[in-house]
Amino acid sequence: MSSELRLKKLRGSGGYVMATINDEQQMKGNLGGPDLFLAPIGRLESEIITKHFCNTCEKEFEGPPKIEFENPNEEVAENLILAEKGQYICNNCSSTIAEYREFKKQDEVKEIGEAKPIEGVAQATPEPVVQEQPTITPQTQQEPPQASSQTTEAAPAGSVSSIEGLTVYDENAKKIGIARQVGVDSTQTVVLLITKNDGTEGSVPWSSIGKVGDVILLGNVSVPAASEPGKCSSCGFVNNEGSKFCEECGNKLQ
Repeated sequence: MSSELRLKKLRGSGGYVMATINDEQQMKGNLGGPDLFLAPIGRLESEIITKHFCNTCEKEFEGPPKIEFENPNEEVAENLILAEKGQYICNNCSSTIAEYREFKKQDEVKEIGEAKPIEGVAQATPEPVVQEQPTITPQTQQEPPQASSQTTEAAPAGSVSSIEGLTVYDENAKKIGIARQVGVDSTQTVVLLITKNDGTEGSVPWSSIGKVGDVILLGNVSVPAASEPGKCSSCGFVNNEGSKFCEECGNKLQ
């Protein structure tokens, strides 16, 4: 694989950064659409970020934003560790431009068990458009088929991407998409990122997953109607009414 560096726009829930990244980082940030996203890439070195744009300020600034992170090493599910959490913060108004979470398995062979409450995962200083979410109710889950390995600075264990490619069905046995990876959305909720039947990207709350085996079965999943106020035309995320920018992908709302 080529290691050529390229200057790319990486979107977050509250803006974007311009950074010189390699092919591996570009692949991480590609969720299947035309845009690249900062959250799947994680923490970048400040030296490779040339500019940042803040949705709150509605202005682009030279240089990198402030980057804050910590390594809680908190177990959010059995054998699933929140290894690092961080955020990119506007130097001018201190709004959050992007957030990221990195998860690890303690044991690559051992199963991932029940999800645990994530009260400790909540961000200390959320961006203005983010609302607190209730604690996720644990759901019994089975072992995903296998886990891929990915190196990060946060912890020695490999990262979790074992569910990638599994078909996702709702409680009525209807196929709703294909699983991509485990992540955390802009509201700090643990989610399953999926590619929906129409090719667009979406997410399913961790608490909605009933079973994981050869396929992924969901519990009670509600799909927002296309006419709902605040729905993003780019990613389909339903924002709070009156929002100017999408909390999921940063796209400007109509």
